[in-house]
Amino acid sequence: MDIRQYIESGVLEEYCLGHLNEADQAYLIQMTMLYPEIKAELTAVELAFENLAALAAAEPASHIKHKILASLGFAGELNIHELPVISHSANPEPWLKAFAHLIPDEPTEDFTMNVIRQDKIVQQMLVTSCNNVPEEEHGDFFESLFVLKGRCECTIGNELFALGAGDFIEIPLHIKHDIKLVTPFVTAILQYRFV
Repeated sequence: MDIRQYIESGVLEEYCLGHLNEADQAYLIQMTMLYPEIKAELTAVELAFENLAALAAAEPASHIKHKILASLGFAGELNIHELPVISHSANPEPWLKAFAHLIPDEPTEDFTMNVIRQDKIVQQMLVTSCNNVPEEEHGDFFESLFVLKGRCECTIGNELFALGAGDFIEIPLHIKHDIKLVTPFVTAILQYRFV
């Protein structure tokens, strides 16, 4: 194999841009394991692309950056007047901080619920429960759970999901599901996303 010709063929750049099919990607990875020169050149090309991206990068305005991060669940603080629709597992700390005044250290009631967002798109409730949730099924909204404190097991259909702080799960329409607590209580954001 002519290593120099392979390096100069442009395949390393195509790989970095994601333009290679799976077979060509696998072949390139094999070549990097066999030939240190190819591995070194691939590393150099990757660094060059990273540096080029950094040079062309534009920092968004702080208010836009905050909205983007908040919508993705990565913001340091939540704006309780513009809560994001939760769609994935995230850091529970901003939520715990924003709603600390509503979250008991040790619940004195079996179940508490506070509606924290309600509009045409979604209803979000901060719940603390000491009880299991019996089997239920929904057809007019997607139910999801974002666990802030505690651990539980959610059975959806025939599948069992173990959830802890920071975990998110969305339950498909028309599927029976239940929740069993593993810890004495669970605090979570219960979200109904309307269809």
